[in-house]
This record gives sequence, C-alpha cells and structure tokens, in this order.
Amino acid sequence: MTQQLPRSYDPAEVEDRLYRWWESSGFFRAEPDDPGEPYAIAMPPPNVTGVLHLGHALTTAIEDALVRRERMRGRNAVWLPGMDHAGIATQNVVERQLASEGLTRHDLGREAFVERVWAWKERSGGTILRQLRRLGASCDWSREAFTFDEARSRAVREVFVTLYEQGLIYRGFRLINWCPRDMSAISDIEVDHSQDPGELAYVRYPAADGSEGVVVATTRVETMLGDTAVAVHPDDERYAHLVGKTLVLPLLGREIPVLSDDHVDPAFGTGAVKVTPAHDPNDYEIGRRHGLEAIDVMTGEARINANGGPYEGLDRGDARRKVTRDLDDLGLLERVEQRVHSVGHCSRCGTVVEPRLSEQWFVAVESLAGPAAEAVRDGRTTFVPERNTKPFLDWLEHLHDWCISRQLWWGHRIPIWYDRDGGVHALRDDPSVDEVETKGLTQDPDVLDTWFSSQLWPFTTLGWPERTADLRTWYPNAVLETGYDINSIWVSRMLMIGLHLLGDVPFRVVFNHGMIRDELGKKMSKSQGNAIDPLDLIERFGADALRFALLRASTPGQDVPLATEWVEGARRFANKLWNAARLALSLIGDSADGSLEGVELAAEDRWILSRTEAARATAEEAFDDYDLARAARALYHFVWDELCDWYLELAKLRPDDPAVARVLTTVLDTALRLLHPLMPFVTEEIWRTLWGADDATSLLRAAWPSAAPQRRDPDAEASFAAVREVVTELRRFRAEHGLAPARRIDVLAVATAGSRAVLTGGVEGIRRLAGVGTWTFADLAAVEAVAPAGKVVVAGADLHVPLTGVVDLDEERERLSRELD
Repeated sequence: MTQQLPRSYDPAEVEDRLYRWWESSGFFRAEPDDPGEPYAIAMPPPNVTGVLHLGHALTTAIEDALVRRERMRGRNAVWLPGMDHAGIATQNVVERQLASEGLTRHDLGREAFVERVWAWKERSGGTILRQLRRLGASCDWSREAFTFDEARSRAVREVFVTLYEQGLIYRGFRLINWCPRDMSAISDIEVDHSQDPGELAYVRYPAADGSEGVVVATTRVETMLGDTAVAVHPDDERYAHLVGKTLVLPLLGREIPVLSDDHVDPAFGTGAVKVTPAHDPNDYEIGRRHGLEAIDVMTGEARINANGGPYEGLDRGDARRKVTRDLDDLGLLERVEQRVHSVGHCSRCGTVVEPRLSEQWFVAVESLAGPAAEAVRDGRTTFVPERNTKPFLDWLEHLHDWCISRQLWWGHRIPIWYDRDGGVHALRDDPSVDEVETKGLTQDPDVLDTWFSSQLWPFTTLGWPERTADLRTWYPNAVLETGYDINSIWVSRMLMIGLHLLGDVPFRVVFNHGMIRDELGKKMSKSQGNAIDPLDLIERFGADALRFALLRASTPGQDVPLATEWVEGARRFANKLWNAARLALSLIGDSADGSLEGVELAAEDRWILSRTEAARATAEEAFDDYDLARAARALYHFVWDELCDWYLELAKLRPDDPAVARVLTTVLDTALRLLHPLMPFVTEEIWRTLWGADDATSLLRAAWPSAAPQRRDPDAEASFAAVREVVTELRRFRAEHGLAPARRIDVLAVATAGSRAVLTGGVEGIRRLAGVGTWTFADLAAVEAVAPAGKVVVAGADLHVPLTGVVDLDEERERLSRELD
C-alpha cells in the first residue's frame, strides 16, 4: 500500500536523515569505469578559514543542481570537493591567536609556527565543508582534496620546476602590490579599492635654468622623493616648449627631465605629472618606456628609507605631512585641494597597499596567454553568459607577468635552493641532509601565491601529475561554475596552465553566476546592516527553501537579489508541494501506477498531461542554457498554478476514477524528478513515499524525465484555458455579489459555435469549481425570458446568471447605483 506523508513537512528532521543516508549509501560516489558519458565539476575550493556565506550557498545550489541533473540523465557525474589553504588568510588567523597570547610568529620561529597552523587546520579548518553538507551538496567526499596536502604539494613542485626549466618562471625586480602589515607581496584580487578622502597638492618644480618651472598635482607628495622625471602629453601645447628641459626636484635637489608620454592625461591637475617608477604602476611603465631610474624610497614597513634623505625613518603618513609643510615653507606649495580618490587596501587586514619595486618570482605569461585566447575564440571553452567572453579576452591581451612569491610562512615553499657558490637549483624533491651539508644548500624563504596551487585544481583533483584513470576520464571538466569577478585572476590561469601542461582546456564551459545583493540591489555587508546569515535561513526555513530562493533569482551572469521574505516564500512552496503530494497520494491509493495504457482520460487529465510535458520541455531547455532561474520559475508556476490550483481541485471530485490515480502518479513523479536538482530533500522524501522505495533506491539516481511529445494536446489546452477563464470570471461574479460557497447559480451561455465546442467538455468541471447548478447553452430569446440576470463576458461567450432568488435585487440596484456614482 502507498504510504502516507506526515501532516506537515519538517525540513530539519528530513534533511539531516536523508543526507546521512545519501552519503552513507554511496549515492554521491563515481568511479572512472562507471557507465555513462563523463561529467565533472571541480568545486571552487573555499578557504580553509571560511564559514558559510550566501556566495557559497549560491555556488553550492547551482553546482549541486547541475550535477544532480546530469546523474539523472545517466552521465558518469562527479563533483570534486576540497579546500584552499588560503595562505595569507590562514596565517593571519593564527597570528591573531598568537597576538592574544602576547606572541608573534617570530617568537615561535618558522617551523614551530607552521606546525601551529597545521594544528589549527586539523582542529578548526574545514568547518565550511561540513556546512555545505547542510545545503545538500552531493559531492564525492571520498575525493576531498586540499591545496596543501601531499598530493597537491607534489604537483605544485612539479609545475614550478617544469616552468622554471622552460624559462617561464624567473626572478626579477618589478612593481608589485605590497602589504606593509603582512610584509608580503599580494595579488590584485587581494586589494580592495575604496573611495577615501585625501589631498591633491599642487607643487612647483623649479627649472634648472632658473625659469619658473612646472606645477604638478599629486595625492602622494611623500613619494616625490623618488621622482625621476616630470611627464606631459605630447599634444599638450602648454608644455611643448619644456619637453627636454631639466627641472630640480624640490627638497632633494636632484635634477630630473621633462618628457612627453601618451599615457599622461592633460585634464588631470595641471596636465603635468610627476613620474615615480618605483611607487606607481603607471609611472613604472612610463619609466620602462623612457629608461628612467626607479628609486625606491620606502622600506617594507612603509617607512622612508635612506633614499629619502632627511625624511628617512618617517612613517609614510608622517612623511606626507612633513613634506607638505616643508614645500609650503619653501614657497613651492601652490595650493592643496580636498579630494576623494581610489585607495587600495589589503583585503585581509585593511592596511593601505603600497605599490613597491621588489625582487620577486614571476611567471612569464605572454606565451601562455595566446593559446588560452585561441581556445576561447575557437569555442573549445565557452562562457555563459556569452557577453563575458570579450572582457576575458581583453584581460588576456593585456596581461602582465604574474608575481607568484609571497613573504609568508604558511604555504607552498618555493622549491628553489641556493648553494654556497651562488648556484640556483630547482628541485622537485627536497634534498637529502647530506646534500644540504655538502653543497651548503639553503631554500628560498618565500612561499607561492595561493592562486599558484589553485590554478592546478581541475587536474590535481584528478591525480595529476600521475596519468590516473580519473584524469583520463574526467579531464577536461565539463563545467567550471564561478563568480564573474574571478574570471581574470583564476579562470585565466587555469586555462593557460591546463593548455600548457596537458594540451587541452581544463573545462568546456565557464558558467558565471552573479554577486548576491539585497532586494534593493545593494551589496550585502555587516556594516550596512543588510547581511543575511545562510545558516540562520536554513534553521528557519530549510535548505530546500534557501536553494530554491537563490536559484529562482539567479539568471546567468546577473547579480542575485535576495530577501528573507523570498526564502520564506520558497518554504511556502515546499509546503504547497508537500500538501499537494499528500492529497495526490490519498487519491492514488494502494499502489502507484503511472501507466496510461487503455485509460479513458477526461478533458482535465489530457490538459494536465499536456502542461506537464510543457513544463518538462521548458525546464529541459532552461537547464541546457544554464538558466536555472527560468527552470525554477517554470516549475513553480506548473506546480502551484496548474497542478494545485486547478487539476487537484478537479481530481478531488473524481476520487474513485482510476484515471485520476494513473494521471496523478505520472504528473507527480515527473514534477518531483524535474524539481529534484533544485529542491533535493523534499522531493526525495515525497518520491520515496510515492513509490514505497527501499533503502537501495533514491530519486538522486532515478532517470531524468524523457520527452513525451505525444502528450502535448493543443486542443485540450485551449479547451481548458477557456474553462479556467469561465471559472475565474464566475468566481469573481460570486465574490462581487457576496454569494456563499454553498449557494448555487444557474448559467445560460450564449456562445459562438467554436466556443460551445470548446466548453462542452469542461462543463462538469465548471459546475463543480464555480458552484454552478445548471449550465445551459441558450439563445438570446431564452436569456430575455429569465430577466433580470447578471452578465459575465468571456472569450466567445456571454454568460447570463438569473438573479431572482439568488441575490437581493434591491441591494443589487443600490450597489450598481453606487458604482455608477
């Protein structure tokens, strides 16, 4: 006998029970020799320090929906989970712990500090992966990887040494982002830009020949100590006569040239700019073009060094103030304007980042970028949405060599060793103790940028550098799903290195989701008071509700608005589905049977089967287009507006009709399968109840609904559309006249021949849903004989309702009079 569902849906109980069963039963696992076309997604590894936020929830909901659907389609689908060691973020967490104990990492020493970080990782790291389980993430957890585990570390060394041997990794002086607090180079993505108040100082640089010189505008007067030129635009006639002349650098007295360069913006300040190659990325490029010396005037702690002359030892802020005062005292400060300007801050600690000329390790990207761009142009890797292709190609075209070294202790140590004679050795494996002593080897102290190991994720999660069965089966990955904000910093590097090392793209599709925002489109943040904790939403409404709300709002590439009320609405939808299933199961009876062979179908049966196939086709197309929002909206509309509001209301009137049981079995089963990737828990619970499934059977492994074009019935849909219109308008008529539900009304329908033919088959449904006693197709003469009558107009028919004995005619006259007034 078909089981029955409890009266109410309890997400907390169902979700915990089902997830433990799914995982323990091995439903998430995949093997390379399993049947089906390979399909792999590598989870963008969250930081080991992370806790679940809405961005993670969106990524999980999307990727889980894609993987669950592909499993149901019979593909050999694997979702590869893992975490990133998050070098600077993790080091900062442990350093803060040490600070609370009155210690620094230097008090411990490098080896002891790294041991402390590993201990923290084993104790507290990985919280986020446990939280992802609460969302229903169907990852193959047996394949969980960590970017700093031994397998990934071996791969990192292999890549570094290979690129070094090929001349693609080198050590050199270049301008990089420097965090004075962390005392390390940091990547572009680790720099947050904000509009900060500042000062724009107008400073006169005297001419060496005693003439008036040039006035330049700058927000960084303290870095003028490192100026090596003043630049103007070649077409700026105001300064054409000065190009090639010599100026005297204020305060230090060094002579510097006036030169012309296309990069200068004539509209900024006075149109003349100071050039400080060691402290500004644009100035660095000007310096390279003109062969200027780059004079570094700051220490790693952002204090003025010996090149700053009398300002040596001052913090950059103090130096800015003193330089400004001294220029004023010399009469060289023309004026100062208050100005809001863009300032880069370290995303980890908030310290203002310093562009700094530093000796670091770099990857030469020019020869890597070309093949990556070609792979995108020829379609080997495509972007969803397609509009993200051009910005990505523009980024590749203007890439600079990548600074990969970091002055940290937590992370992949650079596998470079120096001997006592100055020799440099790139080693895949650490040297023996004898080699170290014999050759006097010391290892480079720096570690690699976290993104260096992250770029290898699509293939190191599959066992590379070994040629494993996993690698042969699932590389390239089918899809990389990620936010559009890291296409440049991460996607580009994975594409370049995958092509270079393995000869093929790492993924066929890059699917970009947007950023989570509040319902007004504002960025969510604790400071603005609009941040939402996803764990709180799961506790209140269930994981399915959060997933469905996110997916329903997530159009590819567009930012995702979210409000708590929308998650609450998704919970109501889960309840609606649950209650609909309870009613359907009561009508299905002893055993579910979806066979429609030899069953005599009523008009509404043919209609709901046609609408089921329409919903399936829409969802199928939307999934294929990665438009999960369209799929969610289509299925919501089908379940709520068609199945629940109409078909089930009619089905209740035919409780003993075997056609109802067969049709409901088919429709409910199809709806549950289509919804499962979006709302896995509630659909699994209902589906198992519908079929009385044993513990070896899961909706997660059931077949995706196949096309059934024979069920599309345009005539049934047209007929039922007319029925719905009639019922809706008659219900409105009843409401306007305050008729009690039990009060029956009679209807005389004056209809065209076509409308009469369409409505005939639906009369019984109209009678029951609209509270109609008798329904008669009549002519105008018959209508006039029963006056007075109310009139309801629908497409192709006028419906006349005799009012005598139904409404108080005096009250009705007063109502109509009030409406006219």
